Amino acid sequence: MFWHRRSVRSHVFVLQQDDRFGHKNPVHEDTPMEQYLGWKGSYLSTQAMGSVSSSIPKERLRMTVLMLVSVILLFGGRSAQLQILDGEVYAEQAKENQYTTQTILPPRGMIFDRHGEPLAWNEPSFLLTLVVSELPVDETERSNLFLTVAQTTGLQRTDLDVLMASNLANSTDEVRVLEDIPYEAGIRIATQISLFPGFHLTTTTHRLYHASIPSLSHILGYTGVINTQEYSSLRASGYRLIDEIGKSGVEKAYEAVLRGTPGSRSYEVNAVGDKLSIIYQTEAQVAGNMMLSVDAPFQKFAEQQLLETLSRVQATRGSIVALDPQTGAIRALVSWPTFDSNEFVGGIEQDRYSALLADPDQPLFPRAIAGEFPSGSIFKPFVAYAALSEGIVSEHTSFLSSGGVRIGQWFFPDWKGGGHGITDARKAIAESVNTYFYIVGGGLNDVTGLGVERISLYAERFGFGNTTGIDVPGESDGFLPSKEWKQEVKSERWYVGDTYHYAIGQGDFLTTPLQMAVAIATIANNGLRIVPYVVESVDGPGAASVSHEAPIMLEELDEAALQIVRQGMRQTVTQGSARSLLTLSEAVAGKTGTAQTPGDRPYHSWFTGFGPYEDPTLTLVVLIEEGGESTDAAVPLAKELFQWWFQYNANSKPL
Repeated sequence: MFWHRRSVRSHVFVLQQDDRFGHKNPVHEDTPMEQYLGWKGSYLSTQAMGSVSSSIPKERLRMTVLMLVSVILLFGGRSAQLQILDGEVYAEQAKENQYTTQTILPPRGMIFDRHGEPLAWNEPSFLLTLVVSELPVDETERSNLFLTVAQTTGLQRTDLDVLMASNLANSTDEVRVLEDIPYEAGIRIATQISLFPGFHLTTTTHRLYHASIPSLSHILGYTGVINTQEYSSLRASGYRLIDEIGKSGVEKAYEAVLRGTPGSRSYEVNAVGDKLSIIYQTEAQVAGNMMLSVDAPFQKFAEQQLLETLSRVQATRGSIVALDPQTGAIRALVSWPTFDSNEFVGGIEQDRYSALLADPDQPLFPRAIAGEFPSGSIFKPFVAYAALSEGIVSEHTSFLSSGGVRIGQWFFPDWKGGGHGITDARKAIAESVNTYFYIVGGGLNDVTGLGVERISLYAERFGFGNTTGIDVPGESDGFLPSKEWKQEVKSERWYVGDTYHYAIGQGDFLTTPLQMAVAIATIANNGLRIVPYVVESVDGPGAASVSHEAPIMLEELDEAALQIVRQGMRQTVTQGSARSLLTLSEAVAGKTGTAQTPGDRPYHSWFTGFGPYEDPTLTLVVLIEEGGESTDAAVPLAKELFQWWFQYNANSKPL
């Protein structure tokens, strides 16, 4: 502060005092000099002195002072709140800004066949990711960064622009930039990654599948990058946008087991985000390795034999189901055509995916568990059981097959011209005599048949019309027709001819190959119905998540009727339509079937059976779509499969 006095002609120096807010207050000339401390002078004319002192109204000055006091109090109060009342909260937040946390994923669980042969495993890989919120704010700086990263990684600059724009809503999450980076390229990027703010290089794994057995793909499924919809539902469970998840098959059904439990690692970082030291770490819980019930060598043999059969009969689609009738363990599950799971890991090329979708044979479709087909004569054992159990016929009841049944103007033929002669239940199954099943199913003359309701009732008991409960996704439930359904859908009443067709597995009845295998296993297993499965066990933390349902006894089991049906299926091999299986090393039972298809296309070729007959270890269903007669396609293939199984006794891998 200072003061001084100076006289220049008629001008005088007017002294002004700084008030506490920096405003200049005029001082009267008569003010004693001792009070001039802290005052400043301003060179004004004498006339100006009066004008200045009168130019600011007292009311305005008072309001200005009041406003300034209010602003100071406001800022002072807010400062007190931040520093005193909320100080601990903000101090903690500031402390958190010094750290960053990284999720640690354990390697995905491996998948093995029942002998320990690897079917799905992992290989180390580099992954380049991006966090949008960590990118430079300055547009020029960000543009230069993208250009440098593109040149280093071989990406297009526009790819990075699009990636950033599409992830603004998830700006704090890591998103994939480049995956499966070769080792040399990964090392080169690692040496420069500190110069690329927002970009991170992560060591991860790449999923691989057993490529020499393509039909395993429908069982194993595949993993793929999590999509937006999946991320929304799984984010709360700790999933990130850079994670891969199971998309189909076992990979999807057992995602939680195969993924394991992620850990985390917290780092102290500096102002530019460089990691300085590890503060704490939570170890990831290793995922469980999984053993399937599938026998890989048997699966491979079944696939090869199916392909040879398809080529021989000039067909393109088929299914094989082989399971243990006593436990439900799947030994082979083949759907053809198929795909390669390895193509889907990390994302399949759009052109290739479009080609798979456009293929009329539907290679992505797991037809063994999801395909719904008319069964033809392989449904007859269940109709025979129902008729015997209901007392419509006994084991000694016989009907004359002379070539078919005529109802008014309609004729329902046997498959054999001239008929099969006198036929009882066992012969009806063994020789697939239509006339017998027309009569016990829909009735004729003095015989009251089962009717559609009772046929469906017994079919349901064996599992038709419902899913089997297998532990892979995508299973269909087949279809059981009814009078009500036909009236509602087709606006037609149910005729006796509909029941005749139903009784021989034709008409509107549909089943999946897997459903048929479970139903036949119930006959093989003397009335115990199993739930099929492909996952035998899991080691480690996920072991408790795998359990198998115990077989349950068929509802209201008629043991005598079931034994007659078993004997009829054995007679199919010894005297009937599958005599070519008589040369096998073990006794087997079976049933052949040819099912009509829409239009003039060839019949579906079916075979189903089990063996060894007295103590079965394998139930088998073979379907060659549009393969023609069962004796030409399905039966020869079944013989090869049974022969392989008995030769290696299902206990060891072939040499």
